[in-house]
Amino acid sequence: MKVGLGLYRHMLKTEYYDFARQAGCTHVIIHLVDYFHKGAANPRSNQPTGDKYAPWGVAGDPGSLWTVEEMRAARLTIESAGLTLAGIENLDPAHWYDVLLDGPRRAEHIENVKTIVRRMGEAEIPILGYNFSIAGVCGRVTGPFGRGHAITIGMDGPADEVPVPKGTVWNMVYEDRGDGILPSISHDELWRRFAQFLEEIIPVAEQAGVRLALHPDDPPMPTMRRQPRLVYQPSMYQKVIDLMPSRNNALELCVGTLAEMTEGDVYDAVDRYSGQGKIAYVHLRNVKGKVPNYQETFIDEGDVDMVRILAILKRNGFQGVVIPDHTPQMSCSAPWHAGMAHTLGYMTGALASLGEPHCNATDVLTTAPL
Repeated sequence: MKVGLGLYRHMLKTEYYDFARQAGCTHVIIHLVDYFHKGAANPRSNQPTGDKYAPWGVAGDPGSLWTVEEMRAARLTIESAGLTLAGIENLDPAHWYDVLLDGPRRAEHIENVKTIVRRMGEAEIPILGYNFSIAGVCGRVTGPFGRGHAITIGMDGPADEVPVPKGTVWNMVYEDRGDGILPSISHDELWRRFAQFLEEIIPVAEQAGVRLALHPDDPPMPTMRRQPRLVYQPSMYQKVIDLMPSRNNALELCVGTLAEMTEGDVYDAVDRYSGQGKIAYVHLRNVKGKVPNYQETFIDEGDVDMVRILAILKRNGFQGVVIPDHTPQMSCSAPWHAGMAHTLGYMTGALASLGEPHCNATDVLTTAPL
């Protein structure tokens, strides 16, 4: 297994690449979406946690897709820092909102996704993580819930009171449409839209050599803001796999989200999907409780035995990247860095206890892409 770090767009610079190496990482997953753009709920000193109903920020330029040149340049810069770029996480809502909404620009927006996937292939970036969700990440509360009063996030009840406004999708604003709310749709309709998406995109991904990796809904509630969720129980991942049997139709397995789900068993789920070889990469995060009432914790104090999770992945031959998801914010001048360093240190030690070799910089630069 490879130890990695997720870096947001404003973190794509040398000091963060050096931090990743110093903390023992060999790989990174990067975000090209700027979740913090004009977003009062998301200070840039933190990860994009948001709050119960406020949007993260304003989506990007709808007419400016990520280019081969900028993605290749990012990869080469990361490699020059002694790291491997394992993938890009999330599409900009501005580029594909009508795929999610089945709106009048759907045909144009599905072509946008195809173009991005092809360009990723040209830039030799092997994984695209994504979330097929209308409401996106919402319903969260922030407080000193962690050990030693560390600031972390959680959920304190359902989040259906305030519906999604028109002009907002995936918890980002793509257009100012004034008043009005987005009409609710059924779960069956959401699955229809998703199946059509896979049918059109997976063949392109196969040709480009890019694995699409679906993140489960977080928080994993049946509905959020009166919109249905796609994957909110562990068994629903199997439906995703069966819709389009292809190596390129893969999973971005989030252990914390699986642990928040009200059905199934997180260890069984990790065993099931890693045993099928369907996991593209893993988010590690620990929690206490289940939706709609849970709190995120330090990696070593929640309900999930993380060493057991890593042991299951090792037994099933998973050789991909494992990255921290969110981490509690520690009481110091660099809360994000400290929280991530604590989690990465735990992960590195846990993998060493399982006999997993840890790559050095030379190994990283000579390792083939995932």
